[in-house]
Amino acid sequence: MRSILASGLETLGVAASEDQLSALEQFAGLLEEKNKVMNLTAIHGSEDVARLHFLDCAALLPLIPTAGKTLADVGSGAGFPGLVLKILSPEVRLTSLDSLGKRIEFQRAAAEALGLTDTELLCARAEELPHRRESFDIVTSRAVARLSILAELCLPLVKVGGVFAAMKGPDPEEELAEAERGIALLGGGKPRVERYRIPGTDVTHSAVLIEKRRPTPAKYPRRFAQIKKQPL
Repeated sequence: MRSILASGLETLGVAASEDQLSALEQFAGLLEEKNKVMNLTAIHGSEDVARLHFLDCAALLPLIPTAGKTLADVGSGAGFPGLVLKILSPEVRLTSLDSLGKRIEFQRAAAEALGLTDTELLCARAEELPHRRESFDIVTSRAVARLSILAELCLPLVKVGGVFAAMKGPDPEEELAEAERGIALLGGGKPRVERYRIPGTDVTHSAVLIEKRRPTPAKYPRRFAQIKKQPL
């Protein structure tokens, strides 16, 4: 795993110390152990975890400055991309959100084992945090929902001047077309799509980057049932 990570991170242009590589290896071990009793991820095996989880998440780092920034990871699951970004960019101030308590419990145990400080782990829904409105420099989300839904969950949390980074497959254009009106209503600027290939694979993914240009109107976000039933 270490050689895959070291080579892949170099290809992505992400610097990593030996301690950070060790932390990723340890995280992979914790994930594999927990997967024996809880279905945290469908990806198994050190090589696939290294490439399809860790390197995929790390691909965000050359695209958005994270050092010293506040970052909320919405629907973080087992900690992707949030905990990976925290390991590789320790100065980021991470808030990880997931609606399932067992996932947050795993992340809390992992963060403690890995010595990740300045990390907030919340069992919460993004649309139910009015006190955190427009308080983050960066909001990320990976494999959670279509962009038309994600935009209303995530953009209200982003500061004006900050960025929402949605991790998507290779061709997000259909989702972008669906979400265009909602992104504008929520204060987002024109999305920028950055495609990347995961090192050591033929897999291409994309990051949809949306700068927050204006404050989100107070009536958003709506309740999740309404967001899902009638996306903006």
